[in-house]
Amino acid sequence: MHGEEKRGKVKKGCLAVRVGEDQRRVVIPIVYLYHPLFRRLLEAARDTYGYHSSGPLRLPCSVDEFLRMRALVEQDTHSSSSSHRVHAGQLAPCSRAEVTS
Repeated sequence: MHGEEKRGKVKKGCLAVRVGEDQRRVVIPIVYLYHPLFRRLLEAARDTYGYHSSGPLRLPCSVDEFLRMRALVEQDTHSSSSSHRVHAGQLAPCSRAEVTS
C-alpha cells in the first residue's frame, strides 16, 4: 500500500496529491487515476479548483473519504486488473463543505 510521505522524491509510477482541510500529502500509484472512483474525484477537483491551479494536485474531499476510496480502489485493483468491480455509484461524492482554498 502506498502511503503518506513527508517530503522528498516520489517513486516512479506514483503521484503526490493533497487531501483534506490540512492538505495532507498522500502518494498514490498513477494507475489509480484511471479508476472510475478517482476519475470522479478528478472531475470534482476540476470543478472546484479549475485547470489552472498552481501547486500540487488538490483533491476536494476529507482525508477519511479519500482513505476509504483508496481502500476500495486497492481492493478492486488487486481483485481484478481487467475490470472494475467497484463502480462510482458505490461511494458518495466528496463533500464540498470540506474544501479549502
